[in-house]
Amino acid sequence: VVMLTGDRKETAQTVGEAVGIDTIIAGVKPDEKAAYIRELQDKNEVVAMVGDGINDAAALTLSDVGLAMGAGSQIALESADIVLVRNDLADAVAALDLGRATMTRIRTNLGWAFAYNLIGIPLAMGLLFPWTGWLLPPAFAAAAMSLSSVSVVCNSLVLRWWQPSSVLR
Repeated sequence: VVMLTGDRKETAQTVGEAVGIDTIIAGVKPDEKAAYIRELQDKNEVVAMVGDGINDAAALTLSDVGLAMGAGSQIALESADIVLVRNDLADAVAALDLGRATMTRIRTNLGWAFAYNLIGIPLAMGLLFPWTGWLLPPAFAAAAMSLSSVSVVCNSLVLRWWQPSSVLR
């Protein structure tokens, strides 16, 4: 974690100590922030930048993940990938956690959809009919596809009850 700030060194040092940041670079101009972001990325670092002002817009745009504080300037809000509405940095971690939960649901939904189709399509085509005599009637195939859609939607609706981890609350 690095604090890049245009503020004076004394102010930055006080804030850095309060939040536990060891590497503090103060008195940085906007173009120097962007150059520092590029320098980190050239070292194959994944960079997340949190900012709130006009002076952060270039760095927010260059970073892999830009997070703007909701009370920040309009250009910072437009430059960022994520806007933290409540001005609480814990929301950044919560946003990443929600993203992971969403990706888990997407993968689960794809798994269920593939399973339905892997079983249903050969039965509907009559592939097993010569050996087993099983043939999936068209009405049953339509019901199976509807059930597939309903299960995907219901699985996605579980995200309505998502809560950030108790550490963030």
